[in-house]
Amino acid sequence: MRATYLLMLAATMLPVGAATAMAQDAVVYGATYLEVAPSAAGQGLALLQALAAATRKEDGNRRFHVLQERDRPNRFVAQEAWKDQAALDAHRKGKAYTELNEKLAAIRTAPPDERVHNALALSPGGLPAPSRGPIWVITHVDVPPPSKDACIAELKALAEASRKDAGNLAFGVVQQSNRPNHFTVTEVWQDQKAFDAHAVAEHTKKFRAALGPMLGAPYEDRVYAAVD
Repeated sequence: MRATYLLMLAATMLPVGAATAMAQDAVVYGATYLEVAPSAAGQGLALLQALAAATRKEDGNRRFHVLQERDRPNRFVAQEAWKDQAALDAHRKGKAYTELNEKLAAIRTAPPDERVHNALALSPGGLPAPSRGPIWVITHVDVPPPSKDACIAELKALAEASRKDAGNLAFGVVQQSNRPNHFTVTEVWQDQKAFDAHAVAEHTKKFRAALGPMLGAPYEDRVYAAVD
């Protein structure tokens, strides 16, 4: 009890900026990849939209939106942010998420791929609110553990440079908490023209050249549309 009181007292003595930084450090970012049968894409979308509406009402939820892969509309990713790990754990054990998995069982082609991340290089304003116009790009970057720090440096440099590109709305990188040599990159572009220009920008080509020898898996940037 005394230890708890001392911790609370110490927190009240922190400068406002430090207390805010501690709160931000506790935020966790989830990404759940889901794939259903091609004939069930509409059903899968409806179930995920219902989950999104329910999840946004849960304690500790900071963000929850659903993206649908543009070229393979039976594949989705749910991106989320939570106050802390306990809030995310409660969500994944809760009624809405449990019921989703029960209903998806008959139409999915693989189990959900659930990943938990910590912030690494996020846009100052975070991700924008989902809208159907912009192009969303999600990329999983995987390097062997000895290359982790070099990869982090390259990802941070890419994020900083890419945010200055014309038409960029957000560019963020998060780091997987249980496998710190794995990262998820989320890009949001105003339109296809902006995304295409970014792909051939010098800083993008420089990043791809540096990352290539480190990669532990193929570099695959998937293009999505926000659907919720």
